[in-house]
Amino acid sequence: MNIGEIMRLAPVIPVLTIEEGLDPAALAETLVVAGLPVIEVTLRTPDALDAIRAMAAVEGAVVGAGTVLDEGQLARAIDAGARFIVSPGLTNPLALAARDTEIPFLPGVATASEIMRGLDLGLGRFKFFPAEAAGGLPALKALAAPFGNVRFCPTGGITEENAPEWLANPSVLCVGGSWIVPQGERNLDAIAERARAAAALRESRP
Repeated sequence: MNIGEIMRLAPVIPVLTIEEGLDPAALAETLVVAGLPVIEVTLRTPDALDAIRAMAAVEGAVVGAGTVLDEGQLARAIDAGARFIVSPGLTNPLALAARDTEIPFLPGVATASEIMRGLDLGLGRFKFFPAEAAGGLPALKALAAPFGNVRFCPTGGITEENAPEWLANPSVLCVGGSWIVPQGERNLDAIAERARAAAALRESRP
């Protein structure tokens, strides 16, 4: 699958910072069954790569690595089984390394210049980040206007309450959400409930 196809699998991509005390495989199974098969594991903790390995083995899970900052992290994420890569920004070395490995790549952008640089690199799908801090939906609408074929996954400040408004915008294919598994959450039933509600936002997308 390319990155656009991955972004269309579910309206919300859970953005996870894996902590001790939560079984990654059980978490992935919970999210897949609830209707959120695309999972982003941020490389912010020592256990992140091991979590990607465990989650990648779960049937139906499409697991990616987030907060990828350089080529070394890219290589380690791919080795761990990541099927797509998410970065908070866009650099030529990382974009070219992702292109060389042919792994789906979703870089972060917040300006028209960054989008244009991505287009020059052959990219057309971006993470709008940090979505709320960068001006929210009005900013995204203004950015998207000159780039009719570009599509986005807004991340950063997206909540269960404001996600439907973001998803209703035609330039948005999905949103990234940390609310599905908030920090310190250990209850898989509670996670499943939030995930099912997020999966039900599918009809909000055009």
